[in-house]
Amino acid sequence: MSTQDRKIQNKLEGFPGDNLGATIGIESKKAGNSGVGLWEVRTEERPYAFLRDVEAKECNSYGQKIDLLDLTDHQLPEGRSMYINENPAVGENPNRNKQHGFFFTADNCIGCHACEAACSEKNENPAHLAFRSVGYVEGGSYPDYKRMNISMACNHCDDPVCLKGCPTRAYTKHVEYGAVLQDPETCFGCGYCTWVCPYNAPQLDPIKGQVSKCNMCVDRLEEGLKPACVSACVGNALDFGVIEDVPEHREQAKCSIPGFPDPEITHPNIRFQQTRSMPEEMKRTDSMPVKYHRNEDGQYKPVVDQKKGKSKHWNFARLSSRENPLVLFTLSAQTAVGAFALAFLGAELGIDSLILFQSSVIYVPLMMLCFGLVGFGLFMSTMHLGKPHRFYRGFNNLRHSPVCREGLSIAVFMATLGLHILLSLPANPLVQELLLTTIGSGLGTFESVAALFGYLAIPAGLAGLYYMNRCYRIKARPFWNHWQVASSFFGNMLSLGGFIAAVLIVATLALSGSEYLSVIQIAGSLMVLGMMAEATGLVFHNRDMNRGNHEGSASHYIQCTTFGKTYLLRNGLLALNLMAALTLTVTSFAISIPVELLLTGWTIIGLIQLFTSTIGRALFYVLVIPTTMPGAFFWKNKGFEEHARDIGLADMPQVGVVPHLH
Repeated sequence: MSTQDRKIQNKLEGFPGDNLGATIGIESKKAGNSGVGLWEVRTEERPYAFLRDVEAKECNSYGQKIDLLDLTDHQLPEGRSMYINENPAVGENPNRNKQHGFFFTADNCIGCHACEAACSEKNENPAHLAFRSVGYVEGGSYPDYKRMNISMACNHCDDPVCLKGCPTRAYTKHVEYGAVLQDPETCFGCGYCTWVCPYNAPQLDPIKGQVSKCNMCVDRLEEGLKPACVSACVGNALDFGVIEDVPEHREQAKCSIPGFPDPEITHPNIRFQQTRSMPEEMKRTDSMPVKYHRNEDGQYKPVVDQKKGKSKHWNFARLSSRENPLVLFTLSAQTAVGAFALAFLGAELGIDSLILFQSSVIYVPLMMLCFGLVGFGLFMSTMHLGKPHRFYRGFNNLRHSPVCREGLSIAVFMATLGLHILLSLPANPLVQELLLTTIGSGLGTFESVAALFGYLAIPAGLAGLYYMNRCYRIKARPFWNHWQVASSFFGNMLSLGGFIAAVLIVATLALSGSEYLSVIQIAGSLMVLGMMAEATGLVFHNRDMNRGNHEGSASHYIQCTTFGKTYLLRNGLLALNLMAALTLTVTSFAISIPVELLLTGWTIIGLIQLFTSTIGRALFYVLVIPTTMPGAFFWKNKGFEEHARDIGLADMPQVGVVPHLH
């Protein structure tokens, strides 16, 4: 059977992604005489390492069918091969097409990390990656101190947001065991799945530049064995089987415990038991300023833990992050769309000064500047990938991924803008005389078609900014999941785009001795609208983050302390800039202002806006705290990772911390 046939055969209806059995990244030991030949069943394998044969319930706790063939209306055949390591054999598990999941008994976990070690050994993970991690939360005081360990890996969710977000379709939700598998050889290392997953399950390797994750040990499942982490658990804290089948000696199958993100985000296939009473407040031992408070219904919800005090700092150096290319991409794309829209639509709407500019020599160079800004932004976005040479795979999941739609919209904007530039050349005075002598009349046709592509570029650019906004509306990152993202993105389009366009337009008209006050008034009005939109979003974002009890509030706490002075500087400059711009705009309509004063004022306002936008966008990326599981003192602790990089510990591979690589 060809690889393409396997892809078609193994595609799960309703979920994007192809099942690439030979490349799903499963490490399996071939056995000479074992049943299927996927994993060697040792003669000394203990009974607890084998899967149970149970009668599954019809639906899980979220109301979804557990039988995945029923879920797909039996459109897929029973007993199809997963082609693990090119092996066509099929396991004999009678519950093979039922959704499986993990059971974690927090009361039993002693934090020995045996599950973590077994997983890493089986998958041959380097020290800086772990598909399963053990962290903990603690509370109370002596002599009533309590600690609860949490072991967490991929939960192979009913609604896997990693699968929907991945632009390359590297993920597949299988009807076999309900496993969510990821193909590292399809991945191009954008890391978007690591953003959207609430459980920190996908792991981006900064050395290899690609993502990999827990694969449910499906090769062991095919032999009737539980995953390696479960078999290695010494405290009987981890178990595995058909979801909602409560293991022996368990009395609970809860969907959440303290420190676990909201299960409604993805409907994860993990159930918990935690019967010991816990203090009203449980704290994390990692550097995240988050703790968990028990509310009236007994559920623990995240609240801000003011670990860093209330003093404010600058920390300009820490504004730089691995997301710097995205800072440049978003700002340059937004500026380009705004500048193009002002110059093109202004002329099309019949504004005399902009019509005059459109017929000038500098119109095409301004369009080329917009084209160059978008090209530069796309280049920086591509260089942000772990494997930039695979950039073309970024359009594979248009059905679900906002990253795909953003990339396609920006690419269409760039293409239509390029054609607009090309067809606008005949109207350029520098080439018009040459073309008239070559082709004679007929230049009007070029102008009409150029206008058509200009009109097409406008919705493409706006769609690009809309989906750019959608990329950050992530439930697992509450600091981003706010309409302020849209007000900032579209506000920067108006303010920065208006400023850049006005610089060239006003300079061109001034040199030609034409009237340009109307351009200053129009561009100034757009800049005021953009700054007002951005400022309004920030005010409401500040209010909602202060009122909220989630990781977004913790991000805002970091913003007001670790970067407190930088945050106040940005807000103060934005407020002063807005008042100055509003004053100049109103007075330019009402009274006569010296041109020199007007130009100087708007130049200063534009430069300050560029500065504040850059600071704001850098803060946007460095501040976000995801809804990840708690870490420990040294492992999965961002504070320790920064310390290790500062003092050189990261140079030792065994520490498990790598420098910020790309």
